[in-house]
Amino acid sequence: MSGQPFRLLRQERIGALNLTVEEYLHEVTEARHFHLAAQDDNNAFLVAFLTVPQDSTGVAHILEHTALCGSEHYPVRDPFFLMLRRSLNTFMNAMTAADWTAYPFASCNRKDFNNLLDVYLDAAFFPKLAELDFLQEGHRVEFSDPEDPDAPLEFKGVVYNEMKGAMSSPVSTLWQALSASLYPTTTYHHNSGGDPRHIPDLTWEQLTAFHARHYHPSNAVFFTYGNIPAAEHQARIQDKALSRFEHLPVDFSIPDEQRYQEPVTVETDYAVDPAEGTERKTHIVLGWLLGKMTDIDAALAANFLGQLLLDNSASPLRKALETTDLGDSPSPLCGVEDSMHEMLFACGLEGSDPQHAEATEQLILDVLRDVAEQGVPREMADAVLHQLELSRREVGGDRFPYGLQLMFNALPVAIHGGDAVEALAIDAAIEQLRAKLDDPAFIPGLVRDLLLDNPHRVRLTMRPDPELARRQEQSEQERLNAMRQALAQQGRERIIEQAKALEARQALEDDPEILPRVGIEDVAPELRIPEGHAEPIAGIPATWFDRPTNGLVYQQVVVDLPALESELEDLLPLYAACLPEVGSAGRDYLHTQALQAAVTGGVGASANIATRVEDIAGTDGRFVISGKALVRNHGALSQLLLETLTQPRFDELERLQELVAQIRIADENSITGQGHGYAMSAASAGMSPSARLHHRWSGLEGIRFIKALDDGLEDEANLKTFAERLAQIAQRVAAAPRQLLVVSEADCQEEIAVVMAQQWRSAPAVAELPPMRPNGGVGQLVRQGWSTSTQVNFCAKAYPAVPAEHPDAPALAVLGGFLRNGYLHTAIREKGGAYGSGAGYDSDAGAFRFFSYRDPRLKETLADFDRSVTWLHDHKHPERTLEEAILGVISSIDKPGSPAGEAKSAFHAALSGRTPEFRRAQRARVLEVTLDDLRRVGATYLKPEQASIAVVSNSERLAAAGLELEMQHV
Repeated sequence: MSGQPFRLLRQERIGALNLTVEEYLHEVTEARHFHLAAQDDNNAFLVAFLTVPQDSTGVAHILEHTALCGSEHYPVRDPFFLMLRRSLNTFMNAMTAADWTAYPFASCNRKDFNNLLDVYLDAAFFPKLAELDFLQEGHRVEFSDPEDPDAPLEFKGVVYNEMKGAMSSPVSTLWQALSASLYPTTTYHHNSGGDPRHIPDLTWEQLTAFHARHYHPSNAVFFTYGNIPAAEHQARIQDKALSRFEHLPVDFSIPDEQRYQEPVTVETDYAVDPAEGTERKTHIVLGWLLGKMTDIDAALAANFLGQLLLDNSASPLRKALETTDLGDSPSPLCGVEDSMHEMLFACGLEGSDPQHAEATEQLILDVLRDVAEQGVPREMADAVLHQLELSRREVGGDRFPYGLQLMFNALPVAIHGGDAVEALAIDAAIEQLRAKLDDPAFIPGLVRDLLLDNPHRVRLTMRPDPELARRQEQSEQERLNAMRQALAQQGRERIIEQAKALEARQALEDDPEILPRVGIEDVAPELRIPEGHAEPIAGIPATWFDRPTNGLVYQQVVVDLPALESELEDLLPLYAACLPEVGSAGRDYLHTQALQAAVTGGVGASANIATRVEDIAGTDGRFVISGKALVRNHGALSQLLLETLTQPRFDELERLQELVAQIRIADENSITGQGHGYAMSAASAGMSPSARLHHRWSGLEGIRFIKALDDGLEDEANLKTFAERLAQIAQRVAAAPRQLLVVSEADCQEEIAVVMAQQWRSAPAVAELPPMRPNGGVGQLVRQGWSTSTQVNFCAKAYPAVPAEHPDAPALAVLGGFLRNGYLHTAIREKGGAYGSGAGYDSDAGAFRFFSYRDPRLKETLADFDRSVTWLHDHKHPERTLEEAILGVISSIDKPGSPAGEAKSAFHAALSGRTPEFRRAQRARVLEVTLDDLRRVGATYLKPEQASIAVVSNSERLAAAGLELEMQHV
């Protein structure tokens, strides 16, 4: 239609995804818009900009934060976090990648969607970018006593502390070092998130200039998804933003990297806690620079080769990396990274030593030469194609909305000027790849072209250094001391005035009514919960769900956990982790892994303890073996699950030792990214049997346990004992009462039932075994400090609470968001500089818990937790703040998942008493919570003498904090 701001360029139906892609061009600015039209009311939006920093000051990252601190039409201090409270969103965030910055959200409520669209458009295109916001979000210097010009200087800032935490992770450090080495001249050489050593070099003027150039519609890509028509989106985007712009001839396209003529060797270090040893803590990685990711066929071939080499333990390169004595585990960087202009392939080892670098390189090259000379069995290549087909068909949405998942699949191609429609509609490319596999020279040729004959290769060795963190702290302190000595009186006064101005701004209470909102009246009248039906399979109780799974079937075997001796109970998480990775039904683990890849989308196992809704001390334990497959493979899937339950092999001792080492390293690597969760788990470990077991199984105590176990498995007798105990667990679990869960589309369930009945008739009979009933964990106070290698802190405080069925549970659920919104966010994030903080009620733990994340403070943050309780009682609270907290809980309750995920969640919730009727009743009670309820439950449960504390930090910070904590080392 003439006169429309956007011109339709193409329209393509993608049957495999059940949607139609429409591509548009904005006539004036040449902004691109991709609309993914689908029958889904969880509508999603994203605007992204190609951002190409030329240094490691974190300019793109700090801009992403600062843009959300107030805009032209919404001149409040914190519109992003205020909208989190005034919305029923299913997702809200902003993120900075290596070469793009994106602002995505999703909502099932159309009014809410349009509210968020208005705020996001204004934030992206017309932000205030006030200097004080830059100082808060990015970096600043202040005196340790803000009013004392003779006090030491400190660096502060949210992003500064966030990146201190991020770069405490060895994996993040490894990635930055590899990227810098493989891309010596382009934007990827730099840390787009910001290196804490360089963040203080960024000026406010540089930030605003970066926005003016990069955040222009001519450099923008828009994505929308769902059942709102594209024209409706476009009218709003035009009216709220694009009508005010002309075309800007910008070109931020990233040039091709200058290629190495021969491989390069790089060595670097990373920080470890001085209390740790350095043996077998070295990372050794090989990386290759590949071709352009906008070439869909080339990208698919590269990903195919990466999966062929590394997908599972039967894959040739992963097998070599898992079984070598040169290291403990394949590197977490193994695989193809295809989100950047030119792709990379990486592989290597962690848990090694520096002297093994050359041998590790030789091992990898030998495997590649063998594949190039001998090829691989056709069934292995077919299994990789099967995985590609299955992952393409699966309807996601459990981690974040499915529409956003699709957008992020296409965004990298779109942002680099490639064909985003082709990136989504890859069925033809898959079929072309399948045809190429008929040529036996195809895979060998791919290995030679991409890897063996590619001289742009880096061997990176990253060694542990117990003194590095101290040297970094010393270097930072020397820089601050030099700055302080160079300050004249006027400069000192300026820093003091700046701190006062920022404090005044942070204390300012803007009128949130400037922002749009939804209210209680906009909440959906009914909570949608899928309901299954019971129909036994071969006499075994079974529950069936009819869900739109797009040709996939999901199956679970759910076993009532039997009582186990303590030495077996402690091993249950390891049993669950090892079970899908070992052999079964007489096959060795390599053949079982190959079978899983050929007929399933993965097999997993987990041990779970749920607290009953009526009793904190009451628990239900279940062991779950789960898998998914294309419907054509449903019989193979169910047979594999049966064999995994009843015929696992624990006699391949070297395999068990490899698995424990891999699990240990993965757990250790998770601490700096999930420190707040670990701290909360430790703090609440004395409040219920479930919480105590969670800390033992999945918390810091569990990590310490697996480290000791792994060290002991060097002794062959210990290894044999470990294997025998796993076999004992297997025998008990296989004999315990069981039931089945099937999620699929209805038209295939009759056939599935017939096949499963034939298979499960051969299952061994169950025995009447006493159920697992963990003891302890009630009424025990905790005051612990856990030391690890980190430059920031994670603080937690926990109070004993009530079971889910208790009348106070809804008020406690609302109280968490109320304290976060009204006090904790300002005190701990804005003023304190932590990346995040919050509070919440956990009915499974039987606890109400406070936390901070990537926090520069310790004692002050714990005091802020207490001050928030005082604020609750002493402050006069507007009614809208209650409504905002209620909306946050309702939004969490109503958040949709994937079709299969919603069914599995409903099934398992009901097993612990959280039936659909219970959940709907709880939701209704949340909507009735009053301010008086919040004050009452705060006074009843948040008593100082009942508080438990756990802090994750480094040993020096813990020693200096003066908190009188029981010191632990993980």
